[in-house]
Amino acid sequence: MSLDKATVAKIAHLARIKVPDEELESLAGELSQILTFVEQLNEVDTKDVPPMTSVAAQKLRRRKDEVTDGGYAAQVLSNGPETAEGFYVVPKVVE
Repeated sequence: MSLDKATVAKIAHLARIKVPDEELESLAGELSQILTFVEQLNEVDTKDVPPMTSVAAQKLRRRKDEVTDGGYAAQVLSNGPETAEGFYVVPKVVE
């Protein structure tokens, strides 16, 4: 795909990038090369290639899916300035 100077100027305007007129021609060539490379990548058959999130095969360590109360209520409440009956005390906002 080949881009002309007018298209590159429009792209620059939409991207809010100031590109001097003398650089439009070289930028058009560079963007055209990038688009040509992307078109080449679209021709590659990836039907049997599984998707991957990393180049190294890794498995995430998992913990048991158990419902617990955490057992840290006292430690969590100790972070607040004032507590009462197992809750944080906050100032009244609406009267």
